[in-house]
Amino acid sequence: MQRFLILAGVALLLAGLGWPWLAKLPLGRLPGDLVIERPHLKVCVPITTMLLVSLVVTILLRLFRK
Repeated sequence: MQRFLILAGVALLLAGLGWPWLAKLPLGRLPGDLVIERPHLKVCVPITTMLLVSLVVTILLRLFRK
């Protein structure tokens, strides 16, 4: 459990340091991501982005498990 928390902290630290470059990626603006804009309301449902991130995380976990 301690090892997982340390790795998660390092991953968050790296994501925070790399945020200027990560913000330029089209995640959240892919085809299939729903955006509903109305006066005084904006709802974003990143369906395609969630599927893509889930696929990448699943592949990485399977690679590191073996």
